Amino acid sequence: MISPYDSPVEIAEGVFWIGFYDVSRNLHCNPYLVIDGNEAVLIDGGSRTDFSSVMMKLLQTGIKPSAISHLIYQHYDPDLCSSIPNFEDIIDKDDLNLLSQRENNVFIRYYSVRSRMFCVESIGRELTMKAGRKLRFILTPYAHSAGSFMTFDERTGTLFSSDLFGSYDIKWELFVELTSGCADCEEEEPCPGGKDYCPVKGIKNFHRRIMTSRKALKYAMEQILPLKVERIAPQHGSIIRKKEDIGLLVERLMTLDNVGIDGVC
Repeated sequence: MISPYDSPVEIAEGVFWIGFYDVSRNLHCNPYLVIDGNEAVLIDGGSRTDFSSVMMKLLQTGIKPSAISHLIYQHYDPDLCSSIPNFEDIIDKDDLNLLSQRENNVFIRYYSVRSRMFCVESIGRELTMKAGRKLRFILTPYAHSAGSFMTFDERTGTLFSSDLFGSYDIKWELFVELTSGCADCEEEEPCPGGKDYCPVKGIKNFHRRIMTSRKALKYAMEQILPLKVERIAPQHGSIIRKKEDIGLLVERLMTLDNVGIDGVC
């Protein structure tokens, strides 16, 4: 049976989801490919076990691996970094750049990196691709690692949010839309809006377990407020593409309690 997730999905102009839908897990990883002209940038490339599926979708976009100029890693966890050697072997060029934060780079080097490694702060927290598309890097320290950051594509308003807005959900869909009753819902079961799971509950539970503290999460949400975000593309969970849903989730996460260490002390 053919799944719509067996092929790359263009979520915005030149922005592709190239992830792997694993029906056996409740944690789904989402690598993204940004194509601008003859150049491509890979964001949070995924694990070694997912590499063959991710690479197949990358090739299906029509781009050649040699067109990838930058690998961007928004933190250092193995679910997004462990395929670095695979990508370096396939891309196979001396001028491949790896971008992350200095606190992440200390650990990313343990993935046998041979690319030219840069800290996003050393390039002014922005990358302008050859055809003019600009990617801005938004620092979100301790959400969840010291060097965590997000990437904002100014052309499409796509915010690649890393672990922020991620979720634990067995019932996964690439795009999630909240129902009209979500704003006033207290996460009742069954869902008053008719869904067979509660996406807000999954997102809140994920942040309570993964983020370090309420202070770090609130700071991260505050960095989003000035941006003209059209969609949020997290590394885990589902893509959020309605402005009212984005606003509701930012508000909920900004005031979330029992986050990380705050739920222990």
